[in-house]
Amino acid sequence: MRKFSLLDHQLIPKHEIMLEDELKSVLKQYAIEKEQLPKIKVVDPVIQEIGAQVGDVVKITRISQTADEAFYYRLVIA
Repeated sequence: MRKFSLLDHQLIPKHEIMLEDELKSVLKQYAIEKEQLPKIKVVDPVIQEIGAQVGDVVKITRISQTADEAFYYRLVIA
């Protein structure tokens, strides 16, 4: 039996765990600390599928009609 991937669904935007260098750049750009980012639970099905752990920051890329692509950042929490 083939396993269904949530990320293959057209309504689920791209989720990826951010690398430390990219995260530092984003935090500097917005002049915030990591803990000030919006949160997402580690039990979220997409977070589990990509293997993110508590403390990771996930970059979500959504398709936007006005901006082509829009980026959102979420801190993974317990």
